[in-house]
Order: sequence, then C-alpha cells, then structure tokens
Amino acid sequence: MVIGRIKTERLSDRVSEIIVKLIREEHFKPGDKFYSENTLVKRLGVSRSSIREALRSLESTGWISVQHGRGVFINLSNERSGEGFVGWLKSNREIMLDHFEVRLMLDPKAAAHAARKAKDEEIAKLYEICDDFKEKVREGNVDALILLDEKFHSTLALCTKNKTLYVLMRTMAKSLPEGWISSLHIPGRVEKTIAEHCAVVAAIANKDPDGAETAMVTHLQNARREITSFMENNKLTQKSLP
Repeated sequence: MVIGRIKTERLSDRVSEIIVKLIREEHFKPGDKFYSENTLVKRLGVSRSSIREALRSLESTGWISVQHGRGVFINLSNERSGEGFVGWLKSNREIMLDHFEVRLMLDPKAAAHAARKAKDEEIAKLYEICDDFKEKVREGNVDALILLDEKFHSTLALCTKNKTLYVLMRTMAKSLPEGWISSLHIPGRVEKTIAEHCAVVAAIANKDPDGAETAMVTHLQNARREITSFMENNKLTQKSLP
C-alpha cells in the first residue's frame, strides 16, 4: 500500500513525521526491524536522499537505530517521557547542563544577528514554525514538537547569514538531541516555550537585536532552571548518578 505522495515543498517537515506515524500505527516495538530505504522510497513516494535525511533525523532523536549491513531498527530508548526521561537525566545530567551552557553562548548572539539580518520571508518562516508548534501542542504530538523545536533554532541560525554559526548550531541539535528538547518533558514547559519563542521572533521582526538576545537568554535560562528544579525534586543529583 502506498501511504500517499508528499508534496516536494513539505518534504523536510513531513517525511520524519510520517515515518513516526508508520511506527505507531503499524505497532512496531523496540528492537523490531523497520522497513528498508527501498521500501520507504516506494511507500512514501519520495527520493532516497529525503528518506536518508529523515532517518538521520529520527536516529538523532532516538526513534531508530541504523545498523550498517543489517538495516533500520526501532530504538530501545524511544520512550520520551515519565520514567524514560528520568532515567535519561540520571545518566546524562552533566552532559545536558554542559549543553545548555554552550547554547547560552551561541543562541542569544544568533538571535541578535538574526534581528539585524533576517529577511521578511525568513521572519515569516519563524512565525510559521511558532504556529505549527501551537498546533502540535493542541494535538499532543510530542514527536513533532521535538522536531519543530530543533527546526526553530536551526532556522534562526540560518537567519544570521553566518555559515559557521549555522553549522555549529545544527551540530548541537544533532549531536545531543535529548539535551536540545529535554525541557519539553517538564510539565507546563511546552506552553512557556511557545510564548518564549514568540517573544524572540517578535524582537527579530522589530529589528531589535538587544531585545532578541534578551528574549533568547530568558528562554534558555527558564528551560535550564526548570530542568534543574525537576532533577532536584526527583533527587537526580550528582550523588544519585551511577
């Protein structure tokens, strides 16, 4: 059965989401072997490069594991909430905090540069991502929110017109995806993230570098503070680490 053709202009937004839908609706379990690239090309009606890009994205967010010579497997660590999240923090507390420390060095300056250099169509794209974020919150689609949060920060980096900064921020998103989105597991943080993202975009639209930088600092500090509080409340201190 062919799932349905995906419009070219929506490939980057939709392929990963549709693959996650396949995993859910066809009841794949952790450890199961998933469809091959060839099968996905035929079922989704998209190019092999688009499938590979989607698989890389899903591997970076913990959904799948691509094992060369063996195929694609559903990841054993694809639980993203509750006990699974607490377990992840126990093992990655210091790495996650280091991740936010570096983001506080990069993202606020990226927001300031974006306020100086972003074009109208790029600002419109940021607003579109914010709207998509709100829609996925209403749907309760956590997996789409993870991808959209990464997309928001990557798109903002692209607005700076600084290729080195863009590559650094993209690498951050791909190298430690759980650190990138870990705050989305904290109760109430998703709604706050929407407001904070919108505040950043509003400052960029107003060509206000200082305002954009301040809004981004606020966003990251709030996220880090709430994750730290969550760890303390759940006794995920350095002493509790294995």
